[in-house]
Amino acid sequence: MSNKPNILFFLIDDLGWKDLGCYGSEFYESPNLDALAADSMLFTDAYASCPVCSPTRASIMSGKYPARVGITNYINWKGGYHPIKGKLIDAPYHKELPQSEYSIARALKDNGYNTYHVGKWHLGGPAYWPNEHGFDVNVGGCEWGMPVEGYFSPWNLPSMKDEAPEGTYLTDYLTDRAIDLIKNNNDQPFFLNMWYYSVHTPIQAKPEYIEKYKKKHKEMGFPEEADSEIVGRPPFDRDPNVVIRQRNTQSYPEYAAMIEILDENIGRIITHLKENDLYDNTIIVFTSDNGGLGTGRGPKDANNCGVTSNLPLKRGKAWMYDGGTRVSQFIRWPGHTQAGDTCDTPVTSTDFYPTLLDMIDAELKPEQHQDGVSLCPILDKSGELERESIFWHFPHYHAVSDSPGASIRCGNYKLIEFFDDERIELYNIKEDLGEVHELSQKEPDTCKKLKQKLDEWKHGIEAIMPTKNPDWEPLTFDPDDPTSAFV
Repeated sequence: MSNKPNILFFLIDDLGWKDLGCYGSEFYESPNLDALAADSMLFTDAYASCPVCSPTRASIMSGKYPARVGITNYINWKGGYHPIKGKLIDAPYHKELPQSEYSIARALKDNGYNTYHVGKWHLGGPAYWPNEHGFDVNVGGCEWGMPVEGYFSPWNLPSMKDEAPEGTYLTDYLTDRAIDLIKNNNDQPFFLNMWYYSVHTPIQAKPEYIEKYKKKHKEMGFPEEADSEIVGRPPFDRDPNVVIRQRNTQSYPEYAAMIEILDENIGRIITHLKENDLYDNTIIVFTSDNGGLGTGRGPKDANNCGVTSNLPLKRGKAWMYDGGTRVSQFIRWPGHTQAGDTCDTPVTSTDFYPTLLDMIDAELKPEQHQDGVSLCPILDKSGELERESIFWHFPHYHAVSDSPGASIRCGNYKLIEFFDDERIELYNIKEDLGEVHELSQKEPDTCKKLKQKLDEWKHGIEAIMPTKNPDWEPLTFDPDDPTSAFV
């Protein structure tokens, strides 16, 4: 029997930074994850490498920034990319994770691991599914970014036959299959890539859970209409009455129900590990692929506002602010991490590749995971990370955000470059968690320094930029018609 630890990697889809009890949620209930976090090192400043899903997933698999891999936006499930035209034209990007990337699954397989992928993949069609990137088993991983036909079977996922009875909830089924893989694993260590489709849209949950949170919603005194505010309008949309709204409270019963179901299923896996003496020989990673869906797009209705609130963080999924990229994350490394520890060092999703190899004493592959650093020194408190800055590049419009952009986190500061209107914003993240006080005019030297670092990084990584749209005409508003403006 191998003495190498098993690895269980939970990646949740669209889970916001504050969507768990251990991160401060008062409406959602996550007792199993709260308990796991309490038994792990919890990160306060963990970041996804992109504010949308496919790029972050590519960064985890490759150890490279999405801009280096060439996947900078979510991949169209029909097999292509979908540039949006506004003042700019979105940058092109790969429609799959290239086979030239030597994935973390391949690296672990080289080190004697059985490799299992369960759940969402969203990194290309059949020739690029998990089994083509180093996984021995693929359950449910395909080009789809969400269960297009819903969470209740039949799901008709391209990579998975609907063997479950009609009406089976997808999160339950994926957990059943994961536990079966653990039960039937041989004496080799396993790497279980447990990438749930939850809590991505469509927002669907089992009726009894929804009813529980409708009752809680009423007991907590929430109004029927969502507490939301207009924060902008899609710069590419030609309808002046379409706005972007931010949800300001966690109060959506259906979404809360999805989180509780997810929590119960993760609890089932943890219980199985404990009952079979595997828990203390299993590294457990928990994180999300981007921030919570905190904004929505539509007519001026208070309920067109996303599904969760990321406050005190600003905005949410698809935005360059921390609400779009900061995520809940904790890691349990038996014999190394201490229960109840927290870490405020900024870390990002490129770091998982070298960290996992380092944890199992495997040879690192610096040419592959060149944008990640091993987190082992901070996990076992043996040292600090030798990294000054973290970067993002998202050269795309999105339905619920305002502009393509790039950003840098350096120490306590964060600078954002918005490509659409060429504005620069600077924040002291440690002092101003909500990115409220913009400092570019007050601290020009810091702004100049960080902008230069960001420009050098974009140049060095050969980041693809959006281009000007020659057909763009500004949208004008009728001053005599108040309904034509968004405020």
